[in-house]
Amino acid sequence: MVVRLMVGPLMVNCYIVGCKETNEAVVIDPGGDVPRIVTELVNRGLTVKYILNTHGHWDHTAGNDEMKRITKAPLLIHAADAGSLNEGPDGFLEERQEVQFGTYRLKVLHTPGHSPGGVCLHSPGVVFSGDTLFAGSIGRTDLPGGSYKDLLDGVRKRLFCMEDDTRVYPGHGPPSTIGQEKRYNPFFR
Repeated sequence: MVVRLMVGPLMVNCYIVGCKETNEAVVIDPGGDVPRIVTELVNRGLTVKYILNTHGHWDHTAGNDEMKRITKAPLLIHAADAGSLNEGPDGFLEERQEVQFGTYRLKVLHTPGHSPGGVCLHSPGVVFSGDTLFAGSIGRTDLPGGSYKDLLDGVRKRLFCMEDDTRVYPGHGPPSTIGQEKRYNPFFR
């Protein structure tokens, strides 16, 4: 189960990914509006096992502390972006690590470019791309630690090898598919 909530002033996509068998869930990028996220979790009977950040920019992390306080769930982020958080994380997301909750696993793919510690989270059929890949676009690379070349390389090598029908759930804007982005994203023509 994937629930998308647009939160915070920059309308970040916060995702709740839940296992229907065990009611365990992860919350990806709680960028704000934490009471709304918590209400959604309660209404669906879900318990948060982890809070995951795809990268360390404030619009994706603004609700971290409140979410941790309410759910008591550990917060994980890539070490290269951990310095941008108000409070230290409880652990780090590392390349090829698998985050398990219920019967689900999300594999960590380090995709720097938008930020040094940017990651995508992949499970067969879905990828949560943070600000690495959007529907018809890519994340900006002009912020400190950004790299246009690294971002394009990461998408080509790490994401475009996935099945065409893999759903892309980005950090902003509507979902897409890998096939759609390979064919029509202007940055990869």
